[in-house]
Amino acid sequence: MSEVTKAFAQDGTLSENIENFKPRAAQITMAESVAKAIKGREQLVVEAGTGTGKTFAYLVPALLSKRKCIISTGTKNLQEQLFLRDLPLIKKALKSNKSTALLKGRANYLCLQRLAQHNSGTHLMSADVLADLTRVKKWSVTTQSGDIGEISAIKEDSGILPYVTSTVDNCLGRDCPDYEDCYLVKARKKAMESDLVVVNHHLFFADLALKDTGFGELIPEADAIIFDEAHQIPDIATEYFGETLSGRQVQDICRDIEALQRTVLKDASQLSQAAEQLRGEMAELRLLYPLQPEKGNWFDQLQRPEISEQLSKLNDAFDVMYQVSKLHLNRDKAFDALFERLVEVRSRLGIMRDEKQLGISLWYETTPKHIILHATPLSIAGKFGAFLEHSDSAWIFTSATLAVGETFTHFKKQLGLKPADEIILDSPFDYQSQALLCVPRYFSEANHFKRKNMLLEVSLKLIEASAGGCFLLFTSHSMMRQVAGLLADEIDAPILVQGDTSKRELLEQFMENPDAVLLGTGAFWEGVDVRGDKLTCVLIDKLPFASPDDPLLQAKVEDCRKKGQNPFAVMQIPQAVISLKQGAGRLIRDINDKGVLVICDNRLVNKDYGKTFLSSLPDMKRTRSLEGALAFLEAL
Repeated sequence: MSEVTKAFAQDGTLSENIENFKPRAAQITMAESVAKAIKGREQLVVEAGTGTGKTFAYLVPALLSKRKCIISTGTKNLQEQLFLRDLPLIKKALKSNKSTALLKGRANYLCLQRLAQHNSGTHLMSADVLADLTRVKKWSVTTQSGDIGEISAIKEDSGILPYVTSTVDNCLGRDCPDYEDCYLVKARKKAMESDLVVVNHHLFFADLALKDTGFGELIPEADAIIFDEAHQIPDIATEYFGETLSGRQVQDICRDIEALQRTVLKDASQLSQAAEQLRGEMAELRLLYPLQPEKGNWFDQLQRPEISEQLSKLNDAFDVMYQVSKLHLNRDKAFDALFERLVEVRSRLGIMRDEKQLGISLWYETTPKHIILHATPLSIAGKFGAFLEHSDSAWIFTSATLAVGETFTHFKKQLGLKPADEIILDSPFDYQSQALLCVPRYFSEANHFKRKNMLLEVSLKLIEASAGGCFLLFTSHSMMRQVAGLLADEIDAPILVQGDTSKRELLEQFMENPDAVLLGTGAFWEGVDVRGDKLTCVLIDKLPFASPDDPLLQAKVEDCRKKGQNPFAVMQIPQAVISLKQGAGRLIRDINDKGVLVICDNRLVNKDYGKTFLSSLPDMKRTRSLEGALAFLEAL
């Protein structure tokens, strides 16, 4: 019996040291597979159904191995939960002396150089931002870690953060006068020296993309890399292997140039003039689009005369900024680093004006203040697969939602994986007795004008039957808002709507109010864990196919067709299946949970592809009768 198997045994280390721990066959199978992959430095793909206990199943073999491991989670919140709750518990149970470290992205750490640069504020800061600057300065005197998250009085999206944290572009690296005291450098050094490092996917792939150009290595080399919530990886990895040019990037460069001109290069007023012109031309590009945010195909936009003309003006402004900046090189290290940023962003504009690129989707999106241009690869399978093939590490991918039907074909194809082993482990929950799936009869088609009224009618019945405790999950913000408005006129219970406040605050309010109803879109389809009778009903408005208007999807669909494939079958259905599995997974989170899942989409039963969706969902009892679902809820 291996050391890992012994740890999970009935009378093993975990049972002896962790209260209420009970061995689970699926968990042991996964743990043994992870241990084998780490030892053999192999690729492993594991779908572990909700309740399997996959966190323990990869942490135990990682801690018992003699290898250095990186564990990457889907979000910063999960990263902290893993490091602050699960990891200490298992370390203590195993009496492990392995050193561990939590490593976040650089935007989470105070940059001493930038704090000094903006110490007295700037004329561009609002009163709120200046108030936050005062809070940061007060905290900076006492902090040991430099982790901005320690300042609870500052919001996650505070305007002060770009002034007091660094980016890859504006970091001075070893040329920084504060390099020896840098919190990011200290965190990285600790990670380099630790046996097990906990990161998140965004940090991992940001660093991997940089390594590809020879400048990365924020994340230390490791013998094993374990990805939890691995279903998120294809989208996140694609984002980091592409290029982006945004109004915010240009604004930040101009702001930093002006700050240096006022403080260090006081005789170079032309710098501020050129920066003001560059910022203005970028803003003019944004003004050519409606105030309401939108996204679309950038290739099409390049054909518009007014866009082409404005891009020429923007390019000229970049050229002027470049020429003026060259005159002041070698006068100040911070300015020299700024010049490198300018050169990089200027080169991205060239990419965004090139209409002849192959294998790339050029697309744009707007926010109320900025325009963002993207050059995104249509596939990263070749690049990422080659990286793994030449790696000497174990690569382990796990999530509750990786398979479509009974295969990992879609997931492996996206990343170019060639796993030595792949396993699907069912949830230990008794879905037949714990849950009921209802696909209501006579529901209108997905685009029918009466659909919102039918959703309202069904929602009201479910809310009444469950006495609150409902999640209403939508595939679009528009439908969510419409139904929320209609509900507000019908019920007195608290209606919590995504976007009204932070996700964490909404969940806290939901837990505190037993009759509350929560309405959400994508952010609430995953990463939400509400147990017990607080949540007994999840309604999903329709199958979560990606919006056909999404420009990146359109480019991938066209690329698929050129290869003679059916994009709906090989790409759109698998992605929607995985999203639906995530949404459905909000309902049953514990062995004692009970509830109803209502999916208001007849395509599940009257389209051939509906079988693929149904076969991928947990094995619940099924009904077409809404009355049957209501009776199930009322009996709880």
